[in-house]
Amino acid sequence: MKIISVIIFSLLLLVGCNQSSIQQNTELEESIYSIVEDKNLSEININSLTNFDWDKAFLFAPYTTQESVEEQLGVYFKDPSKIDIRDDIYLLVFLNENKVVLYAEINRQQSDFSVGEKEYITPSSASINIERMYLN
Repeated sequence: MKIISVIIFSLLLLVGCNQSSIQQNTELEESIYSIVEDKNLSEININSLTNFDWDKAFLFAPYTTQESVEEQLGVYFKDPSKIDIRDDIYLLVFLNENKVVLYAEINRQQSDFSVGEKEYITPSSASINIERMYLN
């Protein structure tokens, strides 16, 4: 019984340490902010803005639950942005070889974002659509 407790503790420690190495990419956030600020643009090419290895990126809308984020990613990810209670950002989570490597918070700037009918984007199809919400 003691050996099982040690194994479980070790696994929890590994998961906790693995999660803490995931960083918010503020440089990417600033680049995206500049693109969205240009009202003539309707698309963000994420691949042109990244300088790290990734093979999938998931875009989560405001109020997406923690359970839904993990279900879509297929891996454990404790969302530090608290997207489930926020309406001012979208959350962009990057994976490489089924491990979360980075995340970015995309400020809405009176816009909505989508990846169309796709479940996620890849470096070869890395477009995020900008849908402007104009207020009268």
